Amino acid sequence: MLKAKHHCLIYPFFRRYTLLLMKRNFHSVNVIRTNFSRNENLPVLMIANHISWWDGFWSMYLNLKVFHKKFYFMMLEDQLLKFRFFQWTGGFSIKKKSREMIESLQYAAKILDNPDNLLLIFPEGKLQSLYNPLHVFEKGIERIVEGHKNNFQLVFVANFIDYLSHKKPDLYMYVSEYQGNVFSHSKLQEAYNVFYGNCLDIQKSKTE
Repeated sequence: MLKAKHHCLIYPFFRRYTLLLMKRNFHSVNVIRTNFSRNENLPVLMIANHISWWDGFWSMYLNLKVFHKKFYFMMLEDQLLKFRFFQWTGGFSIKKKSREMIESLQYAAKILDNPDNLLLIFPEGKLQSLYNPLHVFEKGIERIVEGHKNNFQLVFVANFIDYLSHKKPDLYMYVSEYQGNVFSHSKLQEAYNVFYGNCLDIQKSKTE
């Protein structure tokens, strides 16, 4: 597997570049917190919907504005090999249906041992349409959280864009902390879908 590295020049550039991209490409960026308060003493596992090329930048922006942690994220190995730049900004690889997959999941779990870290994963494992209301998680997330229990913050994120009357889109980032105490694959998937459905209802009510 390809392990994450935080290059002394590339990682700070990535952070600044993210802020520049957001400012140039969006009319507004709105962070909506529900059942969430930041605990700076705990590492963060962020679960987000995977809808576009923008996803990693949106999550980095959220980290810079809310969490202030060292940023890690999981990428498919073939994608990380194409864009090796991301390895120097906290990206590490996973190769599905291989022996290396277990190593990647163990590596991800170890990231959560450090309270200064934030780990982003897209548990669907592939890009999905923004309009897909049902999110099906691939197996493996339970291996990441196993043994951590209450020693980290599990945060759900749902990202939506709307144009309405603006030339540039408005980005809405809904953030909520998982309220359950069971971390099985099925329970996390169910809880995320309930969260996403609630966010979608709020988003559909927006007018201008």
